[in-house]
Amino acid sequence: MFLSQLKSGGIICRQGEAARLVPGFNSTYDLAKAAIAAKASVAAIIEKQGQGESVDLLALFDAGKLDCPIRHPDPAHMYLTGTGLTHTGSASARDSMHADTAGMSDSMKMFRMGIEGGKPKPGELGVQPEWFYKGNGVNAIAPGEDLVSPSFALDGGEEPEMAGYYIIGEDGTAHRLGFSVANEFSDHVTEKINYLYLAHSKLRPASFGPEILVGPLPDHVEGVSRILRDGKTAWEKAFVSGEANMSHTIANLEYHHFKYALFCQPGDLHVHMYGTATLSVADGFVTQEGDVFEIQSPQFGLPLRNRLARAAAEPVTVKML
Repeated sequence: MFLSQLKSGGIICRQGEAARLVPGFNSTYDLAKAAIAAKASVAAIIEKQGQGESVDLLALFDAGKLDCPIRHPDPAHMYLTGTGLTHTGSASARDSMHADTAGMSDSMKMFRMGIEGGKPKPGELGVQPEWFYKGNGVNAIAPGEDLVSPSFALDGGEEPEMAGYYIIGEDGTAHRLGFSVANEFSDHVTEKINYLYLAHSKLRPASFGPEILVGPLPDHVEGVSRILRDGKTAWEKAFVSGEANMSHTIANLEYHHFKYALFCQPGDLHVHMYGTATLSVADGFVTQEGDVFEIQSPQFGLPLRNRLARAAAEPVTVKML
């Protein structure tokens, strides 16, 4: 089962090739809240609502009418976060950015910690991963819309990832809705200057969807990340995800995010990205304004496409009260 959301309001449920509107709900967030309140699955709530109007999902996608698959009505209550160095192919690219002439870089040390302790046995706690903050719902960009790099950025690069979606219930329990592809857009040149600039490099928009796969993340995910320039493929590489290709379990990553009471406030929405193993910057590719990022995995439905744009410089003014 896949869910997508219309910018104009309304939820689309796709099962196989059949895509229908979900009657009685204007947003995926409201649907998830209803499932939590009823102590039922999202699938059960959708079945109870009955079959809605059939729609042409591909036509809506091509027309740019699909939003991020879920949003919070108040963007300040939508957290965008992520973990890095979680995939078995991710360490080499980061290590090359943060090589330590005295020995192993902090990136490689963190990666090895995950290899050794990121998949704990039942009843045990695993090692905590790297963690980063990308912003709130203001930074959540719909499929097809521009990923805007700030004027002061040194780079705008893609990161093809899986994103998990969580709504916090009234008792503070996190409820996972499902997963989608994501572009965890970052500034790798700024990050390369110094590892302590990682936090700065992540404060960029990110794009999600177009469809959420309701249910667990497949153990093995395959996809392709590509960059189109003037309508032609300028760079392309396959990527893998899922626990079979990760140094952490999803449960371990979830624990180390939701162990903080701050992230268990009723009604909040969390979109958490689980890392990547493939980066164009690791191959020496330099993005340009107008490039189109495309991230596609057949297991997650429609592809995610966004054009790279650059914001105009604006002065920063602080006024005295």
